[in-house]
Amino acid sequence: MTTESILWRRLDVPGHDACRLERDGDGWRLDGAAVFFEEGVPAQLAYRVTCDADWRSREGTVRGWLGARSIDFRVQHTADGEWTLNGVAHPRLRGLVDLDLGFTPATNLFQIRRIALDVGAGADVPVAWLDPAAGTIDVLDQRYERRSESAYWYEGLRFDYAAMLDVDPAGFALRYPHLWEAER
Repeated sequence: MTTESILWRRLDVPGHDACRLERDGDGWRLDGAAVFFEEGVPAQLAYRVTCDADWRSREGTVRGWLGARSIDFRVQHTADGEWTLNGVAHPRLRGLVDLDLGFTPATNLFQIRRIALDVGAGADVPVAWLDPAAGTIDVLDQRYERRSESAYWYEGLRFDYAAMLDVDPAGFALRYPHLWEAER
């Protein structure tokens, strides 16, 4: 069994995130938990995302709380390309491959592993982006450019965010400038 784990420290607000990636039958499973401040209140979110052997997202869950509000989301990606959030279909997401959980750097691993860029190559990678604070799922346009064996230029266009991500051999971002940094 292949297992990798990591612990991040949040840089913009107090917080941490720990997760583990494991081989799971014919695919992969990412389990984690993040504690941090969101909009001035403490948050605790446990998450799980599964994907197939080719790193295509199958399902994700997020459970916990943001201040006094309980959080319980289930995202599914069906074999025919349909995305659902708590059973409600989101046709606008059809054709997307990856699930990105907006509060953790963990899910960037899936895009990095799936697109497997050669050094010097780049790719636009739109994802189904879950925002637990808003209770929504939407398209997030992203771009990755591999600059070296362990460095990717990343752009999250909705947020006007761009930075160089330092990535370990498993695909976890070790440094996500201004947001997260690995403490392992």
